[in-house]
Amino acid sequence: MANVALPGSASAVAVGSRLRRIMSAARRYPLLSLAVLLFVLIGPAVFADFVAPHDPYKGNILERLQPPAWLEGGSWEHPLGTDKIGRDMLSRIIYGARISLTVAGVSIICGGIVGTTLGLLAGYFGGWWDHVIMRLVDIKISIPSLMLALILAAALGPSFLTVIIVVGLTLWTRYARLIRGETLRLRNQDFVLRAKVSGASTSRIVTRHLLPNVVNTIIVLATLEVGVVIILEASLSFLGAGIPPPNPAWGLMVADGRALVINAWWVSFFPGLAILLTVLSMNLLGDWLRDKLDPKLRNV
Repeated sequence: MANVALPGSASAVAVGSRLRRIMSAARRYPLLSLAVLLFVLIGPAVFADFVAPHDPYKGNILERLQPPAWLEGGSWEHPLGTDKIGRDMLSRIIYGARISLTVAGVSIICGGIVGTTLGLLAGYFGGWWDHVIMRLVDIKISIPSLMLALILAAALGPSFLTVIIVVGLTLWTRYARLIRGETLRLRNQDFVLRAKVSGASTSRIVTRHLLPNVVNTIIVLATLEVGVVIILEASLSFLGAGIPPPNPAWGLMVADGRALVINAWWVSFFPGLAILLTVLSMNLLGDWLRDKLDPKLRNV
């Protein structure tokens, strides 16, 4: 029997092939991902006061739900349209980048310091240190992050501090498990054994010999965790347990537009697109860093 082409199958294959080529190019050219990050997240976050065309907190009810400029009824005064109380979408997305970058930076630093320290202790000393720390990791992993966030939001109220605490408590376990594994592999290497024989103190061995050898792993994990943090912060804000209104958090903006998705799709679409581009770029950049910093993958 002759093969029969299904309607639309050729176009679907073409689209899939095109997407694969784009992803492959992004992996080969990490500067593309970095450019997207600079354009979507880092640049607007740093220079929000200068590049945002309007105040993200002030709206004009007479201009509510104005469509993007290229649609009928839109205006270039509000290039991405306005929300349900007339606030400029572009300005809120730009200021939302500052919130996302601040949450990601503070959470990753705090979680990374705690997790790396505990991972080094568990991996180097072993014994009851290892058992206690790993059981704490298991207990934390067994508690869903969203449930923990809702509990803290009920106790402390939705706030920037609540998001930092929840994300920090979520991240440290990943660092602890990964750094523990790396430390277990390194502690019996010749350079560590020679340091012990020469009389080096435990703190010197950990800080001068073990820590520098896991820095590459920490950098790669931190890069990949930026996307995780942004998704988690957006999810918490979407559920009302994260950044409280009227702050221009991306997740909160998506939640504001969920009831308007039919008539005013841009209210949710553009913050969601910012989340997508940022997370995808950070993941691609993290993959590239892993390939470059891991000696096992450098020549592959």
